[in-house]
Amino acid sequence: MRSERTEVQVRPGVEGDLEALTDLYNHYVRETPITFDTAVFTPEERRPWLLSHPEDGPYRLMVATENDPEGDSQRILGYATSSPYRPKAAYSPSVEVTVYVAPDAGRRGVGTLLYEALFAALAQEDLHRAYAGIAQPNEASVRLHERFGFRHIGTYGEVGRKFGRYWDVAWYEKEL
Repeated sequence: MRSERTEVQVRPGVEGDLEALTDLYNHYVRETPITFDTAVFTPEERRPWLLSHPEDGPYRLMVATENDPEGDSQRILGYATSSPYRPKAAYSPSVEVTVYVAPDAGRRGVGTLLYEALFAALAQEDLHRAYAGIAQPNEASVRLHERFGFRHIGTYGEVGRKFGRYWDVAWYEKEL
């Protein structure tokens, strides 16, 4: 049995990733308050989300993968996105960013690699600020965002209810 780690690669997300990305996101829907979605998605329901993140422009989807031990396929370890912050036109130079890492891929630097690739891709876009909302508590996400220069700008107290309790969301901002 091989125990060596494989190299993590980051690339733009493609339609062939849809099922694995949906499975990854559904884990967080079912098991955590990290997302405030409360019902799981089918890949078809998630397709508009995937298609709203093309390979160019300000709204991106970056996917981290590694080869499976046999080397004949790739396993998705996580993804990061930039999405519209709000729908009104004056918000267009701002994006909301997020990162999701597979539960068994934590503490390997996957989130860092994803954000490095995402922010490199966004560097040439006409963007001014990135925002991230982090359901509390989530120290790992707070540390990741602070490492990338995000600063805490406020917290919405008990803004969401999931699993029979209320959750705070801390908001972070980064100059682009």
